[in-house]
Amino acid sequence: MEITQKITGKQPTQAELAAENQSLRARLAYLIEQAERNHAIMMRHQAFDLEIVGAASFPELIGTIFRTLPVISDLDAVTLALVDVDDDIRTVMEKLGVDFGDFPNLIFVPDVESLAVDTEPGQGPKPYLGMFDAHRHTRQFPQPGVRLQSVGVVPLLRNKRLIGSLNLGSADPTRFSPSLGTDFVEHMASIIAICLENVISNEMLKYLGLTDALTGVFNRRYVDRRLLEEIARARRQSYPVSFMYIDIDHFKRVNDTVGHGGGDEVLREVANRIKAELRLSDALARFGGEEFVVLLIDADLESATYVGERIRAGIAASMIELSHGVKVSITASVGVSSLAQVPAGATPEEQATQLIEQADEALYQAKEGGRNRVIRYAA
Repeated sequence: MEITQKITGKQPTQAELAAENQSLRARLAYLIEQAERNHAIMMRHQAFDLEIVGAASFPELIGTIFRTLPVISDLDAVTLALVDVDDDIRTVMEKLGVDFGDFPNLIFVPDVESLAVDTEPGQGPKPYLGMFDAHRHTRQFPQPGVRLQSVGVVPLLRNKRLIGSLNLGSADPTRFSPSLGTDFVEHMASIIAICLENVISNEMLKYLGLTDALTGVFNRRYVDRRLLEEIARARRQSYPVSFMYIDIDHFKRVNDTVGHGGGDEVLREVANRIKAELRLSDALARFGGEEFVVLLIDADLESATYVGERIRAGIAASMIELSHGVKVSITASVGVSSLAQVPAGATPEEQATQLIEQADEALYQAKEGGRNRVIRYAA
């Protein structure tokens, strides 16, 4: 009102005052609406931060990011690129049962140079906010049918080390522009980077705790746990599960002849030959000494016996050449059992115990029968 007086030199009319008042009210309502909207966005992102911080596993964390972030940020595409030198992360996660088919927006790159991240001299990686460049950003946004106009490529940093990038895409050409501030997306990326590093480290430790250090295959602890899970799942989904006990014949003679170092080489090679005959869904473990076991998913006794014969033949097919040039001939005996031979009324723990005992009994018969053979358990 005072401004109106100074400009015009006269008192505003009642109508002018009413119009100015209405304009101020509309402006205030808009500011309140924006404040409420920003508060709601902030609350959603705080809830998102708490959810990813609480993620207990790699698939839980990745699933939360891809499920929640596009919704709370109103984005048309969210992908995550992780630097995975020598495929270490991917290999371990696959061994722990992660199905990467569930996460098509998770991208592994072999080195930091493969990330479309801007780097300023003396300052390190910086977020890129701007127009979508098909030549530059297709690798970060590989989804077909998504017509992106602007993107945000935000580096994921841990202790100044680039571990990947968080990639945000929008069909709105004004959504990401160089004039926008980057504090918010950098904060979000830092939280995600911390969570990724923690959960990957935990999964790596879990893997090491479930792996035989000598051969690189799983250990008994893993198979005991996996067997219970698969028995429970097999009963619910009505598919067969089989178990295989494998023992290297006369292994003591191997150690006596070529020493324990040579024996270790034999164990590693036998593990590799067994793995060559298995599917990704199957599980191989070393139970200790010269004994290996195999858990076969969706395989009945007949199929498992056939696989056992392939394993036996693969081990015996050719001599194993050791590092110092000596060659040794190795055979193995195999015992096979199937869940169908175990009483259905027993608990999963009881069924697992009986399945192992039956395979062990079949293995004993194979040894007694002359070794280098496959015997299936007969009730």
